[in-house]
Amino acid sequence: MQYLNKVTVIIPAFNEEKNIEKVIDKVKSSIIKSNIIVVNNASTDKTAELANKKDVMVIECDTKGKGYAMETGIRYVDTDITLFIDGDLEIYDKDVIKDMVAPILERDIDFVKSAFTREGGRVTELVAKPLLGLLFPNMPKFEQPLSGIICGKTEYFKKIVFEKDYGVDIGILMDMIRLGAKTEEVYIGKVDNNSKSWESLNEMSQQVMKAIIKRTDIKL
Repeated sequence: MQYLNKVTVIIPAFNEEKNIEKVIDKVKSSIIKSNIIVVNNASTDKTAELANKKDVMVIECDTKGKGYAMETGIRYVDTDITLFIDGDLEIYDKDVIKDMVAPILERDIDFVKSAFTREGGRVTELVAKPLLGLLFPNMPKFEQPLSGIICGKTEYFKKIVFEKDYGVDIGILMDMIRLGAKTEEVYIGKVDNNSKSWESLNEMSQQVMKAIIKRTDIKL
């Protein structure tokens, strides 16, 4: 299995000075030697400064929103495979980069969605899954449809339009299926991320629902 110069890891990061170095170190510890791009998404803390000390590419995205950051990052990718990892994650146990890339290199999968063990997932269980089941009963089922750890062939990412808010992850998944991408879900172990307030969960729920509903005119 040949990995070198095939993979770029993009880390969208908004005010992640507490975590960004750990996430970069985890990516660098992988058996896969990848290009690393940190997209500093309108941070007001030391995210960019700390990332720059880690000898990775740091790109500025002044418009706040994960989708804007992801869209900005993909413009700088010149490798065959792109992997996105959230900047607020604590990643345990496994070589996540290898696990996410392997289906593409070994089985010619086009898009890989992560599944994991974690607490929470209220928007996933109470909003995303029920709405997908109602509106798209024939769509393949995913344990973590809102997971932000995703990997795919770069050519597919460059064919889609990224939602600019919390709807970006479900939008990518649905658009990949619409494009006919061979898709697989991979279990990556346990991850923790920052708990969101009820106000944030309400906003996230609305944006996820909007992203799903706007795609009701396509067949999945």
